[in-house]
Amino acid sequence: MSASTSPFPPIADYAFLSDCHTGALIAPDGSVDWLCLPAFDSPSAFGNLIDRGAGSFRLGPFGINVPTQRSYVPGTNVLATTWHTPGGWLLVQDALTMGPRTGPDHVTPHTRPPADDDAEHVLVRLVECLEGTVEVELVCEPAFDYGREPAAWTLADGDEHAAVATGAGQTFRLTTDMALGVEGSSARARHTLSAGEKAYCSLSWDEALPAPTDAGDAAERVGRTVAYWRRWLARARIPDHPLRYHLQRSALTIKGLTYMPTGATVAALTTSLPETPGGERNWDYRYTWMRDTTFTLQALHFLNLDWEADEFMQFVADLEPNPDGGLQIMYGIDGRRDLAESTREDLSGYEGARPVRIGNGAYDQRQNDVYGAVLDSLLLHTRRSERLPRRLWPLVTSQAERALATWREPDQGIWEARGAPQHYVSSKLMGWVALDRAAKIAAIRGDGALEKTWGEAAEEVRADILERGVSDRGVLRQHYDTDALDASTLLAAIFGFLPGSDDRMKNTVDAISTDLTEHGFVLRYVTGETDDGLSGKEGTFLICSFWLVSALSIVGERDAARDLLERLLRIASPLGLYAEEFEVARSRHLGNFPQAFSHLALIEAAARIILADRIEEMSL
Repeated sequence: MSASTSPFPPIADYAFLSDCHTGALIAPDGSVDWLCLPAFDSPSAFGNLIDRGAGSFRLGPFGINVPTQRSYVPGTNVLATTWHTPGGWLLVQDALTMGPRTGPDHVTPHTRPPADDDAEHVLVRLVECLEGTVEVELVCEPAFDYGREPAAWTLADGDEHAAVATGAGQTFRLTTDMALGVEGSSARARHTLSAGEKAYCSLSWDEALPAPTDAGDAAERVGRTVAYWRRWLARARIPDHPLRYHLQRSALTIKGLTYMPTGATVAALTTSLPETPGGERNWDYRYTWMRDTTFTLQALHFLNLDWEADEFMQFVADLEPNPDGGLQIMYGIDGRRDLAESTREDLSGYEGARPVRIGNGAYDQRQNDVYGAVLDSLLLHTRRSERLPRRLWPLVTSQAERALATWREPDQGIWEARGAPQHYVSSKLMGWVALDRAAKIAAIRGDGALEKTWGEAAEEVRADILERGVSDRGVLRQHYDTDALDASTLLAAIFGFLPGSDDRMKNTVDAISTDLTEHGFVLRYVTGETDDGLSGKEGTFLICSFWLVSALSIVGERDAARDLLERLLRIASPLGLYAEEFEVARSRHLGNFPQAFSHLALIEAAARIILADRIEEMSL
């Protein structure tokens, strides 16, 4: 389907809002096309993102669908959209509002200690006429349970300024100072504003259904939300460097993908945005992957966001392990283990990409990299806080023992291939990480016996990889039975398995740069050479391209690293966001959006560039 004929906006054109309980995506025409209530992984109430009949909520000028400008209020996740119409100019501000905590949250209860500010469970949309006169249109047409059930509307107490929508066990209240009317499954309003006049509408899904009382109250809530995000960002350590803006936007995005009640981070806001246009590579990413832990901790600690890092580690510590003591590769944001996958055949999918999946069937796969990700995170956290909380030591021992027991076995690999298990080099590498980091934590704890046991085991893993995982041309393989390339072997540089001066590391980076790229952007692997159980070609993976930036820096190719990072920054969405993939041929983003992994890898890559620049400055 060509971009010019698709009824779906480009993935990169969506704006992302968050209150750290749920998130929304807003299309350029002012329509909320994705919002799950009350939490990130709840069923959608507005799902036009995956089917053009699955619910939307538009606020904007009547008859005009293309805005003049869209931007975030600087330092926030609050959206400002400016419209020019034949009659005048209009400004719309959208926010999932934050406010002072007033008591226990009964909508999405906390397991972590609550902060001073929390989600109000309200979406506020504030509109102001800047000049002339503009006719404003509101059309709210939810379809609950991923589009399965249209809303049943009732005007609240006969008030034409409030209406309640129900369906599939969900309820929310629409409030506005414009006069509402109900037409079938939609609530609608039209009102003309003159210069200086404001109007508002809001959705609230708290049990009490609180809402702004007027436009002034709505503006105050938006202002409090702006202040919240700016106070939060002020806590982050963002170096004064040309990469500062990109670090800020990535930090705000990662925070926006964090589920405040538990400290978990979702991999992305969405489900089933395609990795292959019109294909079947469509997954539900609204969960927490253990492999993200180490990248999350690296990013948070680099940015000096130690509170968020500790929250995330406490979430990991609370997780229920498998019967063998190992952690699953992913969990629900509330810590649940069962993420059984189903498909929704009634939904068209984004640009016809089917099936639309709810849940993720990979949750019970064997992926031996999980232990390394968790233990690297624990070492990072221990060194940063200069202590290992007592409740985390059992996690160290259990994950180290599972790494010791499984590193010789084949698995599905870091990319969750649905083909036959293989001896993936990246999985062996993360087994080495697990045992190496466990030995270092044991040393900090003063347990010499375990330090020796785990350290010797780590060296055994290293020897096995270097004997069986390196091709005749001195390049790290995808797995032991192939010479195919895999971008995940770049982790050998990032995790310090091989120094940057090692020829095998240099050869691997050079081979991936040359043979596993499209116009300089990195593929995970060549789909025709890898049995991943799926059909179709996928786009280049943004995280892999950012990994290549880091690896180039480590092997001393700093000019090449800077050049690639600049190219990656140029393909960011208009609002500075990244999906999972980039389709080079059509220069567009693919996959779930916004993607935490992409932004985490950006922060790591940028940190290495900044560090190199600072060292160079000091040597002048």
